[in-house]
Amino acid sequence: MNDTDGKKPLGLRGGSRPGQVKQSFSHGRTKNVVVETKRKRVVVPKPGAAAAPAAGSKKPVAGDPKKRPAGISDAELERRMKALAAAKANEAEEAKQREEEEKAREEERDRRRREAEDKEREEREREEKARKKAEEDERRQREAEKAKARGKPEPVVDPAAAQAAEARAGKPDGPRKPDRERVPETTRPVRGKATRDDSRRTGKLTVNQALRGGEGGRQRSMAAMKRKQERLRQKAMGGSEPREKIIRDVRVPETIVVQELANRMAERVADVVKALMKMDMMVTQNQSIDADTAELIVEEFGHRMLRVSDSDVEQVIEQIEDKEEDLEPRPPVITVMGHVDHGKTSLLDAIRKAKVTAGEAGGITQHIGAYQVTTDSGQALTFLDTPGHAAFTSMRSRGAQVTDIVVLVVAADDSVMPQTIEAINHAKAAKVPMIVAINKCDKHEADPDKVRTELLQHEVIVEGLSGDVQDVEVSAATGQGIPELLEAIALQSEILELKANPKRAAQGAVIEAQLDVGRGPVATVLVQTGTLRQGDIFVVGEQWGKVRAMENDRGERVTEAGPSVPVEVLGLNGTPEAGDVLNVVDTEAQAREIGAYRAHAAKEKRAAVGAGTSLEQLLAQAKASEDVKELPILVKADVQGSAEAIVQAMEKIGNEEVRVRVLHYGVGAITETDVGLAEASNAPIIGFNVRANAPARNSANQKGVEIRYYSIIYDLVDDVKAAASGLLSAEVRENFIGYAEIKEVFKVSGVGKVAGCLVTEGIARRSAGVRLLRDNVVIHEGTLKTLKRFKDEVKEVQSGQECGMAFENYDDIRPGDVIEIFEREEVERTLD
Repeated sequence: MNDTDGKKPLGLRGGSRPGQVKQSFSHGRTKNVVVETKRKRVVVPKPGAAAAPAAGSKKPVAGDPKKRPAGISDAELERRMKALAAAKANEAEEAKQREEEEKAREEERDRRRREAEDKEREEREREEKARKKAEEDERRQREAEKAKARGKPEPVVDPAAAQAAEARAGKPDGPRKPDRERVPETTRPVRGKATRDDSRRTGKLTVNQALRGGEGGRQRSMAAMKRKQERLRQKAMGGSEPREKIIRDVRVPETIVVQELANRMAERVADVVKALMKMDMMVTQNQSIDADTAELIVEEFGHRMLRVSDSDVEQVIEQIEDKEEDLEPRPPVITVMGHVDHGKTSLLDAIRKAKVTAGEAGGITQHIGAYQVTTDSGQALTFLDTPGHAAFTSMRSRGAQVTDIVVLVVAADDSVMPQTIEAINHAKAAKVPMIVAINKCDKHEADPDKVRTELLQHEVIVEGLSGDVQDVEVSAATGQGIPELLEAIALQSEILELKANPKRAAQGAVIEAQLDVGRGPVATVLVQTGTLRQGDIFVVGEQWGKVRAMENDRGERVTEAGPSVPVEVLGLNGTPEAGDVLNVVDTEAQAREIGAYRAHAAKEKRAAVGAGTSLEQLLAQAKASEDVKELPILVKADVQGSAEAIVQAMEKIGNEEVRVRVLHYGVGAITETDVGLAEASNAPIIGFNVRANAPARNSANQKGVEIRYYSIIYDLVDDVKAAASGLLSAEVRENFIGYAEIKEVFKVSGVGKVAGCLVTEGIARRSAGVRLLRDNVVIHEGTLKTLKRFKDEVKEVQSGQECGMAFENYDDIRPGDVIEIFEREEVERTLD
């Protein structure tokens, strides 16, 4: 409502005032609405409630009642003012500190920029001086050539005048004109393309150069800058002749990797790949190409190609004939052979004055032991102690291959035995001299003459029987004959005149190999020629390595081993086979290449053996395997020789019905992988002087895999033989217990035909089997349905008595037929 009388409406001070608002709607409709507008309440402080304001302050302070906020006391206002003044002081101090730091950084930048400019200026001056000197020399040379062509004498140049001219050229007199190429620092561009002088980096990188370089984009490397400076210097000095390309002889096998081909040509891999792509061959640097393609690439790059075969990698270890003047005497290698328990190791103990037998499980030797002994006369002897058990035939064979002298130990109370004969055959096959040691001569039942006589049967004639084989009667227990035996060995070694060249690359034979948990693969190596040193790179069989450490037979660390010295070598990448040959090579690449070639050749050989089997042969083998029951086993041993010996012993167990199949054998602890294989094949795991690790034990318990541990090979062979015998079907034996003759045949209702019989021999039993014979021909075999004596059912009828018999499911019986009564008995069979 509008005020018509011009007076203010009644109401509270600061209250609402009425008004009208016009609203618009669609179709042109409007409407006036009455609204109320509220006024803002203004709080005015009471007079005299605040102090006077501070000088120069625009905010309300104490003593200024008009500008002081309401509800704030004097103490609170004073505290706020002090805080505000402190904040302003801190801001002023921080601003001053930032200004000083910025000023210091600017001074540092200016200093570094000046240093960089000074270095660049000095570099330019040096280059300019070198260029002018080169131009002056060239000008003098041209003038001298022109003068010589005109027939005039060459101008004589005064050195002092030349130096003065050079000084004038380097530092002209008077005010120097500004260099056109030099750009002042104020006008030098910071961004964009750098000038020729700015693109050169001299000395170490400065902050100024880093800032300019980072903004200008990617910078050239230091090597590129040095190459550019070298080109400029050569150009200033009159240029240089292009380097002549080196033509190389490139050895290329049947297949070669692209990267290896580039390395042998000393070319960039990218260039070789580019050349192959031009030949429409999209290959990478890690792919292989054939020899024909490699020949095209080699010829394109201007080199000469030499075709080689893969086997040529072994040419680096070809045998080299040693010169006579390089040969030096070496200790003899003596192998102790003989039957088990004839005292080989005990005899060696007496020579070494050590106790080795006590350390062997069961008192027998399980491994080939290599020892070096020094006699009282100072002569060094190397002994190889081979096991005497039949399972270690292959180990004895390897021992005979590396030996010089064989000591055949024969017990005087046991004489010649099967393994003694095998040792004689190994020694004859190796063509090494033999010394017979007749041991245990201290026993009462000893008969050395019997041993000498029985050796005659095997063409071993001792000196006592006018032969050429030395024989010594010894006793390992009392030490009798030990000096005579050593004297015989020394005499034989003198006759052989054993020599070797210790100054060439070492070559030796692996006597034994094992996988040690703490030291990794360890090989017992007998050095045959050369000297093996710590750090040498070698290849042995399919394995290779670097001699990390060596230990002698006493466990002492040594740094080198000469000919006929046995050592344990650490540093192989894998466990070699016992009997492998160790050769020292020059580089690790050669060793790796030879090892890879040998492994590949062995793999292809195994594949060829499998591929050579025809389908008919596979079917025949499958049919034969159905008839033969197999006992699968897994074998893990501590050393390679023992594992091989166990496998050979397992192959001898079985007959045409049962055999033992070794699924896998290896060296080292039993692992989860072995347990998994054993579970899949339902096979037990045989551990010889090794144990299963904790994960393998847990896995075996969960999967129900049997693990058996052995330390004596006798027990292992006997247990496996017993297990294999359990697969044999039981032998069924028939025991004939009686005969009965049919006198009459009766027909009984509900039973059928019943034979009235007379037991003529033995006894007739109800539970026994019967055969019906007619004219001594078996026409029926079965069991009895009933056996009666008069009208009673009985279990058996004695000889001479009559009885009634009825056959189960058979009625064709006649008077005069004979009934054969027998019992079957199952007998368990065993493998011999």
